Parts: sequence; structure tokens; C-alpha cells
Amino acid sequence: MSDLRKARIANSLMFLVCGLGVASWAPLVPLAKARLGLDNGSLGLLLLFFGVGAMITMPLTGKLVTRFGSKRVIVVSGTLIAAILPLLLILDHTYQMSICLLIFGASTGGINVAMNAQAIKVQRAYGKHIMSSFHGLYSIGGLVGSLGFGLLLKAGLDAMSTIIFISVLLVLITYSQFTGLMSDDAVETQDKTRKRFTLPSAALLILGAICFISALAEGAMLDWSAVFLTNNRHLSIEFAGVGYAMFSVSMAIMRLTGDSVIAAVGRLKVVIWGSIVASVGLIIAVCFPYVSLALVGFLMVGLGCANIIPILFSTAGNMPGLSPAYALPVVTSMAYARASTYRFYSPVTHTAGGLGCYWSVYFVCRSDF
Repeated sequence: MSDLRKARIANSLMFLVCGLGVASWAPLVPLAKARLGLDNGSLGLLLLFFGVGAMITMPLTGKLVTRFGSKRVIVVSGTLIAAILPLLLILDHTYQMSICLLIFGASTGGINVAMNAQAIKVQRAYGKHIMSSFHGLYSIGGLVGSLGFGLLLKAGLDAMSTIIFISVLLVLITYSQFTGLMSDDAVETQDKTRKRFTLPSAALLILGAICFISALAEGAMLDWSAVFLTNNRHLSIEFAGVGYAMFSVSMAIMRLTGDSVIAAVGRLKVVIWGSIVASVGLIIAVCFPYVSLALVGFLMVGLGCANIIPILFSTAGNMPGLSPAYALPVVTSMAYARASTYRFYSPVTHTAGGLGCYWSVYFVCRSDF
């Protein structure tokens, strides 16, 4: 097997680690809500710390990648994600959960930037668009995390044993694939010479704004789907992750086939039609009082959102005159800035805002993409 092929497999598994780690938090959200005695508003404030942690770390990660290499950042971040997960299940004080979610978000933000920087390097070596396939493994990780928790509970494991099993799996994958990742020996010249802070270009900010919009829907699926299904559709806790699983299944399928779709129809059409499908899915999930239709809606959100962020990350990472270590933290930070908005609101309020956001994507893309 060639070194390039090994690098693609290794980094794909890092996307799997990130998706599995983040998705394993989704079924823990209603447990934390009940354990801490929180209403939806208080839960939204607590969840804010996850996004704040990611937003703080992402701009710094570019510097860390330049100095220490993306391989080291990936391993440290993956280890922290695995270490924090069991704590999110047992802590019974809000301030303790806030600190852990801050670290959890920071670790997720760090691995996001580093693994996408790796993906850009591998994509350049391949000479074609393969970013969607990397993000497809993230979605598969999301599927395994959201469904696996419930299945292991059904198999007789208690919640702590289940989450420890997942954490150990994350560590094993992370360290076993370290040597396969691409070397960071050759750091781009502009990274070494960039000493002062410079404002991002308008084009980069536009890409970041569209990332923010798409991340609104993805974040709602992660943080609110389990709560919505248990509280509003009265599903038992064992099936709390099924909504996020439906979202992840459809997203994984679309991302694994996304490179071919993008090559056939173009980036613009994928972004526009994806936005429309996701908007309709949000309406169906929230407005009709049936579990089956809610799951259909979550599936449609996954289909629509699937390839938007991979396209935007790939575009940002290949902008002329900018290295991925500089461009990616900008767009990823703006994506995670959704934490300062939607986490305060219910899924219904989020849907109303999300529809307006998605149509703004349409007009932005029609004007210049």
C-alpha cells in the first residue's frame, strides 16, 4: 500500500474518531438534562460552553499546527475527547459540566482544524476533490456513536461501561493511525513568515458565513434531536439517539458519494439544492406530531447538509495565497459561532431562523461562488 493511500485511510479514521466522540455526547444530553434538573433554556446555556471552547481553540489551532504539526494536534485532541466523555456522564454540578464541555469543545475544535488541514494536503496529493469522503467517515462515526450507545445499553451494559468502551476505542484508533498520517516536515513558507495578525479576506468571510449557516442545522441535530424525541415525541431514552442516527446515515451516504456528485453537477448546484432539502426537512421534523415524520425530516436535513461544509472547507483550504493552517481556522471558527445563537432557543425557534439562513445561502451562491 502506498504512503498516500495510508495517509488517506489514517486521516479518514481521524474523522471517524471525531464523529464518534461528538455523537457519543448526543444521547448523554437528555441524561445530563435530567441529572442536573435543567429546563430547555438552562440546557441551552450549558451547551453554549461546547461551542465557546471550540471557538476559542480553532483560531489558535492554526498556529499549533504550524509549530507542532497536525499529527500531534490530532493525537492530543483525540485523547482529550476520549478522556472527557465519561465525565460528561457522571458530573452532577452545572459548573463542573460547564468546564468539561468547554474542554470537550476545545478538543473537538482542535481536531477539526488539524484533520481538515491533513485532508487538504492529501487531496492536493491526489489531485482531485476527495474532501467529501473524509467527512463521510465523520458521519459514519456519528452514526456509530448515536446508535451504538443505545445498542450497548440494550445488550446489558450500563451507561458508564458503554461510554468507557467508546473512549477506549477512540484512543486505540487515534494512536494506531498516528504513523500513517502525512508528515508535517514541510510547512508552507507563508505560515512561517506570517507573524502579525491580518484580517481575513472578504471571500474567506463569505465562506465562513455559509459554514455558520450550515452548521446551525448540524448542531441542532447533535444537541436537540435526542431531547426533542424524548420530550416532545415521547421516545424512551434507549432510542434517544435514533434521530441523530437518521441524520448521520443520510449524511454519510451523501458524503461517501459526494465526490462523484460534485464532479457531475458542480459545487454550486450541490450547495443550493442541499440548502432547499435541509429547509424542508426541518419543517417536517418540527411541524408534524409524528415520530416517523420527525425521523424523515432528520434524514432530509442530513441529505441536504451533507456536502455543503466539505465543499466550503475544500474551497477555503485551496484559496490562492493562503495556507490551510490559516484559512481553515477562520471558516471553522465561524461555523462553531452558531453556538452563540441557536443553543439558547428551542428547535422550533431554530427552524424558523434556519429557513431564513438557508435562503440567504441561495442568494449568496447565485451571486458569486
